[in-house]
Amino acid sequence: MVTGEFGPDAGVLASVRTLRRVARALRPATVHSHLAYADIIVAATPLPAGTRRFTTEHGIAGPDAVYHGSAAKSRIMGAVHHLRLRRFDGVIAVSEATRRAMIAKWRPRQQISVIRNGVDLPEGIVPRSPAAGPSGADQALRILSLSRLAPEKRIDVLIDAFALVHAERSDATLTIAGAGPLEQSLRAQVTRAGLSGVVSFPGFVDPEEAIGAADVVVQLSVWENCSYTLLDAIARGVRVVASDVGGNAEIVPAGSLVSDPEDPAAVARTLAAIASSGVEAEWGEVDDVAVMVERTSAAYQR
Repeated sequence: MVTGEFGPDAGVLASVRTLRRVARALRPATVHSHLAYADIIVAATPLPAGTRRFTTEHGIAGPDAVYHGSAAKSRIMGAVHHLRLRRFDGVIAVSEATRRAMIAKWRPRQQISVIRNGVDLPEGIVPRSPAAGPSGADQALRILSLSRLAPEKRIDVLIDAFALVHAERSDATLTIAGAGPLEQSLRAQVTRAGLSGVVSFPGFVDPEEAIGAADVVVQLSVWENCSYTLLDAIARGVRVVASDVGGNAEIVPAGSLVSDPEDPAAVARTLAAIASSGVEAEWGEVDDVAVMVERTSAAYQR
């Protein structure tokens, strides 16, 4: 393993120097970057002759406001990515929705390979049988949100939806795991709704343990490319409720998608249907890590 100063905290010049030094020493066949900062540094760094540049995109969003705050800033970053992509030999997207967003916003010249994120079951974990469904009517219904507590995750809508579910099922509980800028306002919302006894904020948790203890995982994001939270839940046979955005429809069964994720009543109806096994237990297309690696290797060869 080779380490060095690299990343936003190190700065552009230090990052370029580190990558250039390591590339000269190792003379790799391929340098593969992920996320915008590393992508731009890789594009800007002189690499040894014959070294190819690859990039995997899983941080773009359809709506401009998700990452850039405004259409103007999104256009500027789109121009930056259009230019840096000219330096890359191969481009990968983690979903078809990601590929479409890249084409619309960045206008790449290359063909984009779609390779979904891969997920394996932890050793010793047996997938929960979808046919068994979540907890039965005589068992508590455990609902989990596992994400950053930020506006784009719509956790405020989930709390309002959960209030409707809890009115019908007093045994239901909601765990809001994670941290973020909205934590205090979300806690206040729970208090105002009189749900403090059944909604918890444990902060950072072990995701495998949290998903394993849940009956339904809910994610109402404004955008997702290929969510590992949803992949981990589906791979374990845990039911999900998700917004119908981005790549979610490529991995999540249709009955689990909410077409209007800003409507608490619509979210509550989907939650209730999932909880009562009213939705047929079908699953989206999920690849394991071996398949992801095989497809990435094939992209390198091409």
